[in-house]
Amino acid sequence: MDLRIPSSTAPLTGAGVARRAAAPQGTGGEVGFSNALQGALQSVSDAQNRSSQLQTEVQKENPSVSLEETMVAIQKAQIGFQATLHVRNRMVQAYTDIMNMQV
Repeated sequence: MDLRIPSSTAPLTGAGVARRAAAPQGTGGEVGFSNALQGALQSVSDAQNRSSQLQTEVQKENPSVSLEETMVAIQKAQIGFQATLHVRNRMVQAYTDIMNMQV
């Protein structure tokens, strides 16, 4: 799971900032924060689903699924979930800080 946002676009300067800010999300192949977050959440969900499937196959004693592979998938899913919780907590804290600012 990769939570990093790809930096394939050039830095924004001058009038380009206003044009990009006014453009709707998802146009021109740009990666916005919401798209990156959605992709990361989907990746975590996929990892959890895969680990659940592997656990089921191990319980059914499927010879093509190893216990090691299953344990690694479980650990990846747990790490991804923990990272997601940390991101959520930071976002909630940032929202709370912004809401408590004096206007």
